[in-house]
This record gives sequence, structure tokens and C-alpha cells, in this order.
Amino acid sequence: MIIAFDFDGTLADTYSCIEEAFKRTLEKRYRWLPGKALWAKILTKIELQFERPSFGKHKKKSRPPFFLRTKFFETWFEERAKLSRPIDDAPELLKKLKEQGHTVISFSAEDFIEGMKVKRLKAMGVYDLFDDVIVFGHEMTIDKAFRLVREKYGDDVFIWVDDKPWRFIGHGDENTEYVWYYFPFTAKFVEEKREMLALIPHLHVIRDLWSLFDVIENVKRQRENAKAKA
Repeated sequence: MIIAFDFDGTLADTYSCIEEAFKRTLEKRYRWLPGKALWAKILTKIELQFERPSFGKHKKKSRPPFFLRTKFFETWFEERAKLSRPIDDAPELLKKLKEQGHTVISFSAEDFIEGMKVKRLKAMGVYDLFDDVIVFGHEMTIDKAFRLVREKYGDDVFIWVDDKPWRFIGHGDENTEYVWYYFPFTAKFVEEKREMLALIPHLHVIRDLWSLFDVIENVKRQRENAKAKA
């Protein structure tokens, strides 16, 4: 099987450290600025607005505004990477999946700064654990990223693991299984519009990453039963 993982909120908790990363960045780049703790809170509130979902609207490329593509935000991402922590011993999970013969892919959105997602994967020490790293957003839509996976790895079952299930809507194919990793920070957005989950076929919900192995076994069994009946 092809197992594809989002990064932020799925393999790593990169959210609880946002404010602290802003504090460190302000200390580094604007040491003269008074009230840095307050500014960090304000910047955190602004940043979190960018995390709000747009259900079913991930068809196009996106280019962040110029003020987010600055040295300040580059430093902020670097500090955020230092403070981020793996979820549920994610590196060991990735190793185990590869040992079982699965193709393991990083499948996530680009950051405001081009190339930053790869840098953050390397900082977390998981970059080399993937068979492939595919980043959509700036130059590649989700649909194009998905087609690239199919071109490279064929029509095997594609298990897509993400804490942001709104990305699933309208994407994938009949051989795609969608796994929503319930990460509290992003889950609150889903709870506000839970009826949208009905738009996602083959949806599985897990609250710890190791439950993915149960999903894999269930998918195998269901598909074997379907073949037997055909």
C-alpha cells in the first residue's frame, strides 16, 4: 500500500509552539521592540486565521502574500521547527510501515516560505524515512500532486493520513482510503462543520497514529472480501 502523511498536526505537534516561536523570532530580529510577548500573542492570532479550513476549495495553486515571504517568517519557521515535537513516536511508526513493505510518502502543503516544508522535515529527522516527499500548494495543486503519486507508484491502495479532513473532499480516487487523525487543534474546525465529513467516502478516524495499523488490516480484509464476492 501507499501510505501518505501530512506533517503539521499529523506527524508533529507544530501548533502548541507557535507563540513561543514568535517570541524567539522577535528577540532575534527585533531586540529593540518593546512588548514582544504581546506582539507574539497578536501574531499568533493572525497566524491561526490562516489555519481555518476552506472545505472543498483546494483546487487551485496558492501564493501567500509578500509580507509572509520575508526573513522574519523564515526565522519564525526555523524556530518553530526547533520547538516542534513528533506525535505518537512518529519516526518509529514510519520505520515500522516501511519494514512491512509499504511505500511511505510525505504528502503535505508548502509553507509560506518556499522549500521550508522540506527543511522542517529534515529538522524533525524524518525526511530520510520517506520514500518520497511531495509538497503541494504554491506550484502544484492537490489534484496534480495526487496524479504524480499515481504516475510514480501505480494504482495500489492509497491511504491518506491527515489531521485536516477538509483536504480530502473532492480529491483521490476509488482506491483511496482517507484517514482523519484527530488532532485537537484542527479538530475543532471540523466539529463546527461535522456534516461535511459525509462528503468523504472510505473515511476512517483515528486518535493515535498507531491505530493506523488497524485501519490497514481492516482495509485489506474489506477489499479481499469484496474481491471474493465479485
